[in-house]
Amino acid sequence: MVLRIMILILLAFPLMSNAQSIRETEHRYDPPWNKPWNKSLNFTVKGVDNLPDIYGEINDPQLVIFMGGNQFMVLDELIPAFKKKFPQYQRILIETLPPGLLFQQIEQGTLTIGNMQISVKPDIYTAGADKIEQNMKMFSREEAFTSTKLALMVAKGNPKKINGFLDLQRKDLRISMPDKKIEGIGRTIEDAYLKAGGDAMHQRIMVEKVVEGTTYITQIHHRQSPMRILTADSDVAPVWETEILYQQKLGHLVESITIPDEYNKVSVTKAGLLKSALHRQAAQDFLDFLTGEESQQIFQRFGFGPAKQ
Repeated sequence: MVLRIMILILLAFPLMSNAQSIRETEHRYDPPWNKPWNKSLNFTVKGVDNLPDIYGEINDPQLVIFMGGNQFMVLDELIPAFKKKFPQYQRILIETLPPGLLFQQIEQGTLTIGNMQISVKPDIYTAGADKIEQNMKMFSREEAFTSTKLALMVAKGNPKKINGFLDLQRKDLRISMPDKKIEGIGRTIEDAYLKAGGDAMHQRIMVEKVVEGTTYITQIHHRQSPMRILTADSDVAPVWETEILYQQKLGHLVESITIPDEYNKVSVTKAGLLKSALHRQAAQDFLDFLTGEESQQIFQRFGFGPAKQ
């Protein structure tokens, strides 16, 4: 009897190992892509509980930053450098959701993710310069601190043989496209369509291909689009060029196709100190740091350009 049980276990073991391998492969590209911030008990389960866009200390924070999601990759270096320079601020909370969603959270006061409700009030909000400038009455101080521009993310080797920006109209190409209602990059990309191919190109990609199912509208572009390229659910994604560089830094097999300057735009990001900030001195210190040389060098290492063009 014992021998029979042992044989059954041995026969089942390859199946169990194979199932485990499939699960690991299925979620191998899942965020969070950043490193854990401390050595506390860590319960992060890819594909189930990973919550990649909430960083740091949610209990009694000394500084709360709502940072546009396309900058998440700098946090591994930016926040430790800030804490080293200003050791009085160790409990820092950062959200890196789409800037339009973060703005709605500011206006409504709360955000629910799954079963968690977040009611913290931000001290700093970062977004495209236009978003900050349109809402200047909310801020007591604003600073431009970095810039980037568009590129096309494709899988390594460019398997669909995309020759240029105008190819995005092709019937066979599946595009991952941000929602302009919550992501400033969405408006920038749609402007590029209009510059490159006029109303016809915009109509083709943003109306006809949406209906056909070959333009997919994301909810959180800086996470979904890289993942869709890596899992071959989309063929191409217009993104900030810094997002391609970061995926390559992670060793993920993607590459970049340049969008010509005549269709492209250098987009400047600004940070605003909210008049309602509860941690005003910490916010002032963070803005000083954000625009300082050390911070600028960190952003440059991740491919961002200067704020002043």
